[in-house]
This record gives sequence, C-alpha cells and structure tokens, in this order.
Amino acid sequence: MKPNPLTPNCAGCPLNRRKFLARGSAAALGTLGLLSSPDWLCAAAAGGKPRIRIVYALHAEQQPGPDWPNQGFDFRPVMDRINQELARRCSGFEFVTSLATGEEQARKILDADQAAGGIDGYLVYQMNCWNRVVQTFATSGKAVLYADFQYGGSGGFLVYNAAFLRSQAGNVGFVASSDLNDLVAAVKCFKVVQEGGSVSDFVKATSEVRRKATPRPSRLANKPDEVKCLSAEECQRRFKESKILAVRGQDVPPPTEIMGIKIEHITFTELNEAWQNADKDEAKAVADQWTKAARKVEGVSHETLVASAAMYLAEKAVMKKHGAQGITINCLGGFYGGHIHAYPCLGFHQLNNEALVGGCECDVRSAATMLAGTILTQGRPGYISDPVMDTAKRQIIYAHCVAANKAFGPEGPVNPFEILTHSEDRQGASVRSLLPVGYLTTTLEFDQGRKEILFHRAKAVANDPDDRACRTKLCAEPVGDFEKLFTEWDRWGWHRVTFYGDLKEPIYALANAVGWKVVEEA
Repeated sequence: MKPNPLTPNCAGCPLNRRKFLARGSAAALGTLGLLSSPDWLCAAAAGGKPRIRIVYALHAEQQPGPDWPNQGFDFRPVMDRINQELARRCSGFEFVTSLATGEEQARKILDADQAAGGIDGYLVYQMNCWNRVVQTFATSGKAVLYADFQYGGSGGFLVYNAAFLRSQAGNVGFVASSDLNDLVAAVKCFKVVQEGGSVSDFVKATSEVRRKATPRPSRLANKPDEVKCLSAEECQRRFKESKILAVRGQDVPPPTEIMGIKIEHITFTELNEAWQNADKDEAKAVADQWTKAARKVEGVSHETLVASAAMYLAEKAVMKKHGAQGITINCLGGFYGGHIHAYPCLGFHQLNNEALVGGCECDVRSAATMLAGTILTQGRPGYISDPVMDTAKRQIIYAHCVAANKAFGPEGPVNPFEILTHSEDRQGASVRSLLPVGYLTTTLEFDQGRKEILFHRAKAVANDPDDRACRTKLCAEPVGDFEKLFTEWDRWGWHRVTFYGDLKEPIYALANAVGWKVVEEA
C-alpha cells in the first residue's frame, strides 16, 4: 500500500487516501510472512501435470484495517472456494498456494521456485488493491494469469493490468469476471504452454476465452433524457469564475487551475474550526431532514448524523468565505489523522444535490471535472467513483460511498438513498444512492497537464447491493469496445466522474474550443 509510480501526483488515483494505512497495519502485515512456509515451495509433482502456483496478493487472511473489501473481511472462505473449485474442475493440473503482501515476499517465493524448479506458471489473484505482487512474477518469463477479486483488488488490478497491456507484456493474461467459470476457462489455457505453445500463445488463448465469454451488447433502448447544455464559450466563461477548495493538510500549496477552474488550498484547521463553530440547532435540523428523506438508516447513530450535518455546514461556510463552488477533502487521511472529526460524505451528498461540488479524497482533478460537468449540464451532479470491470456481465460498476440522489439536477426527480456506515471501516456515515437505471451516462476526467478529456459512455442497468467495497454501486453497460476499457487506468488512475446524459457532442465541442484532445477509452 504505497504510492503507485505509474500515476505521479496521484490526480484521480486513490493511493494517497490509503497510504496512511500502511503504518497502522504494519504489524499485521508483517505476520503474513509466516504464512509463506517452506511446505508450499516443494518440488515438481510426478505424472507430468502442469504445476501452477496460485499467489494471493493481500494484506492478511483477515483484513486488519480499512481498505477494500472492508475491515475484518475474512478471505479464507474465498480462497478455499477458489482452491477447491480449481482442483475439482482442472483435474489435469496441480496447484500450490502462497500468500504475499508485496514485492519482498513475492521475490522470496519466485526465487525459491526458480531454485527448486517445477513451477509451470502463476495465477496471481489481486485480493486487496495496491499490493505489488504480480509485477515480480511477470519477470519470471513464465505464463502468468492475473485475476481480480472484484470489490477487493479491483483498483490495483485495473491500474497494474493496464500497465501490462501498454508495455505489451508477452506473458501476462488476465481475467476480470464475477463468474468462476471464466476463471476456470482461463486457467485451462496454461495447457497451451504444456503442449508446446509459447507464453504469448497462452496470453492469446486467455484473450480468446475472455472475449468469447463476454456477452454481446444489449439492444435495449435508452430512456429519453434531453440534456440542455451550455455552449462551449459560455462554459469557458463560467469556468474562469469558478473555484474548488482543496483540503489536504496543514501546508497550503500555491493555487492552480484546471480548464480555467481555480484550485485553492486550505488547511484542515480552517475546516475543523468551521465544523466546531457550526450552529448546533441547524445541524440537528439537517440531520433530521436526512433521516426523514432516507429509505433507511442503518448502523449510524443520531449523534454521528448531527456531526456529519455540522461538517456539511462547515463545508458551506468555508466555500462561502472563499467564494468557491466546490470542495474536496482528504477525508480518510484527515479523519484517521485526527484533523477532522466527521466524515464529509453526507455533506458532499447534499452539496452535489444543490448543483455544488463535494469531491472525495482531495482529488482535485476529479472535483474540477465534477464542477465542469455540472456547469456544462446546468446543474447535473457528477458522481466520482472507483470503477470495477466485470466481463461476465459486460459491465463497469461505478463504486463509491458518496453519490447524489438528484441525478438530473436540483429540480429533477429524486431517487431513494440509504444512510450507512462508511464501508471500508464501518464507521461514520455515508450514502448508498440507488441511482436511476435505463439512462445513458457519460464518464469523464479532465487533465490539465496533458490537455486531454478522458471519455466513455455507458447505459445504467442496475444498482449492486453487495456489502463489499463502497456503498453506492451503479452498474452500467459501456458503449463501444469493452476490451478497450481496460487500457487507460495506468495513465489516468482509478477515479472516474459519471454524469447522467449523452454528453458526447458538447464534450467534443468544448474540447475543440479550448484545443484539448478527447480520449475515448471504449
């Protein structure tokens, strides 16, 4: 769990929000080294069966701290099921299993394998997001199958796998599916090497079985949704009048801008003082309004709701003071560091419903993208997320613990929402928004340095209630080349911002007006 060198400055990347966890769970992670016992590093089996080492990349067998899937998550039943199913359904193979937290343990396993011989290939399963394990096994020259444990390792899987695709690594195939049948089919591709094929033939075989198992695009019509967008010229004018506040620590970097939107930094201290000074009666009234509006409140005390409401009032207060239309906060770093004393999730939910911006994790690029899209669409909120890819359903799932419940703007219809704990640590208060289905959505990121706009569209088809990972999970079917959607995560990081509506024409018009490039990732 350390910063990813593939995404410098981490604009749009979730790594900074979790790097503080590395210190707190160092002791727990250290104990995992005991699991790499010599019994697993045994010699080749008789009978000529391909021997595959399964390496689970994770912090510990039971999650020691807040991260995807969630604190306390027990991986043992998951790993047992995978091991048993592969042993049962791939009877022509022999499997040996190891666990690794990162590069050091991965290197020890690989060195022992190379000394003893007898390992024909590797299945590396990304169970937590940012454990750098697969990179070590990719250097082996052996066939490597890289698999995502969805809602657990998906961030690292997408970023690391995109890097392999970009470098054209000839020995790494991948599987990203909720259906265990797809994993089994990919594992059977190791036979290609056993029968005399090359590792590149193995990678090609995994691609073929993955594409064959991915459903064809559906032909269901989208629900009608007319989006009234501002002209490119008017957007530019309003961008230059707009500001985002970024709250990430006690140091205050100089202001910057993204597409003309100013980024001004303020300290945790200023935000915390505004929280302490928030009117208590007003905070209670806001908390009561949220309680009445929510479909359910579960695991969250009224006291926590009032503290969250005070944070919303604090956000509004500092935005008013600085003349800003949005705010983005290093929420987990601030909360766990004792700099703030309430999660900002419900406040962000409320701001986004009001055509303002509450952006997660001090991701200034995504927050500016949210504000730019809201201005462009005259009030529609952006939904920042950590996406997950599922080939079994031909879906991208946009997951986060914050989302508006007025997807079409402040005057549009509302959808149900629930108030739950923040998923990764089961503390505080966050939002599960059951977003509208049947509509076309547009997903974006604006990058000032490259002067590029990342773009794809997808049809919203479902809301996934899975208890793992973030609370809101909007499932969507991408428009275009589904396989291409695996390729840009190493350049852009994990975050994406989704808006309801077909914004292709206005986005291209805006890009042309400012001289930027649109990168279609699907």
